Amino acid sequence: MNIPVTPFMWLMAFLPIIVLLILMLKFKWGATEAAPLGLMIAIVTGLCFYKADVRLLAAESAKGFWSALVILIIIWTAVLLYQVGNEANAYQVIRNGLKKFLPNELLLVLAIGYVFTSFLQGITGFGVPDAVGAPLLIGIGVNPLWAVVLPLFGESWGNTYGTLAAAWDALAMSAGLTQGTGVYLMTAFWTAAFIWFWNAVSGFAVCWFYGKGKAIKKGFPAILLLSAIQGGGELLLSQINTTLSCFVPACVSLIAILFLGRTRFYGEEWCVEDSPIMNRQHTEKENSQVSTDMTLLQAFVPYILLSVITLAVLLIKPLNNVLNQVALGLPFPETVTGYGRVNAASDCYSPIRPFTHAGMFLFLSAVIGLVYYRKKGWIKKGGVKKVFVNAISMTMPSGISVIGLVMMSKVMDGTGQTIVLANGIASVLGGVYVLLAPFIGLLGTFMTGSNMSSNILFGGFQATTANLLNVNASVVLGAQSAGGAVGSTIAPSKIILGTTTANILGQEGEVIRKIMPITLTGTAIIGIIGYLLTII
Repeated sequence: MNIPVTPFMWLMAFLPIIVLLILMLKFKWGATEAAPLGLMIAIVTGLCFYKADVRLLAAESAKGFWSALVILIIIWTAVLLYQVGNEANAYQVIRNGLKKFLPNELLLVLAIGYVFTSFLQGITGFGVPDAVGAPLLIGIGVNPLWAVVLPLFGESWGNTYGTLAAAWDALAMSAGLTQGTGVYLMTAFWTAAFIWFWNAVSGFAVCWFYGKGKAIKKGFPAILLLSAIQGGGELLLSQINTTLSCFVPACVSLIAILFLGRTRFYGEEWCVEDSPIMNRQHTEKENSQVSTDMTLLQAFVPYILLSVITLAVLLIKPLNNVLNQVALGLPFPETVTGYGRVNAASDCYSPIRPFTHAGMFLFLSAVIGLVYYRKKGWIKKGGVKKVFVNAISMTMPSGISVIGLVMMSKVMDGTGQTIVLANGIASVLGGVYVLLAPFIGLLGTFMTGSNMSSNILFGGFQATTANLLNVNASVVLGAQSAGGAVGSTIAPSKIILGTTTANILGQEGEVIRKIMPITLTGTAIIGIIGYLLTII
């Protein structure tokens, strides 16, 4: 590949992302409107400046459309799960039930927005925590916009070792790390160390949004304990078993926050009366809808099912091996740009394994929960049809934006625009490049919505660049994946999952605006720490 890495070519590669950000942040366009325009710019840039032919652009667009379908399946099934609970008024029961266990409102918000979402990330990922967490937070009185923001922080620390370490395995594969070697373990260590820092930042961010300094002071002991369990536990387990290094600490933190609710410091009613993220009048109006005979455990039935089904399928190896045999994918021919960028042929591109896919776990949980609630009488006549109709109507608008965003990322990757962005930064900065290594990871996740995809895109590049610059590759790769995890908070295709279930589709730009300052600051600090580590 001999694409010229010039300022002009770099700017042309960055143009689709610039336009996307300006439209969403400055002009407050929703992703549904902005994504198709970003896609068009990426196609024109690839055609005019990156010597891609129509055949290549068609193939990459088709790959993007196929990959988007995978995300749309998750969106629809997550919305279906939400509609089941909504129709049965389970969220009001959850709100009132958790208040009894956690009378401290800040702790209640942390339990759902920071702890429960990380638990979901540990087993499912793929945006499920955002789609599920938003309606749960709305149920306890959080404003819809903030109900989307908080889960993005809560689940982001699990974006490398969550989903049973799928993104970490992608990084190891892309960078050529051999399991059990010193480089492998050191890379796992620095990745987890950087993420531990971000985990603590995320917890304090939730407190800050809830009640600024007053909430930081009240939540300080809780965040110290929870971050030690989550971030510290992940760091420890990354040296023992990467597959469970997010899931186990997330489970322990669930128990820990319930224990905190019974302590003297957090065991009494407490709230910030003028919290900017709460809408208590809304929850008071819904009190009349609460089922009097539904228990908190019964309200959580779909989520308990989700956890049990997911863990059974993913951890019981014989069952997983049998179900994984079914795979659906599309064949694609090899394509080459005029600059020699080769996209390899594939007989089964990005195969969907339907029986081990997060969408299947969500669908089964939703259907079984629906049957259970219907049998108990909590879903009335006509409610079943209403659940499916509402799920479809909520999902359809987000489909346009998801397809546009994913197709844009595939076109940029297939034409070589993505690698030019990364190469341009490295060639200009030299050894100082380490400062921006996490921003490369962030860029990959912003574009694709997946830390796993970011690690696949840039893992090998980061390792090669680190070796050429003669700096510690383990630190650089750790910064790459940590930056990708942080970047998940501002990935439009992931935010859409939350805005869809929160019923505020179109406000993705406003969500990014709330999150961006903390995200960029956290990424910059990771870069500075990484740089200092490489020059010591």
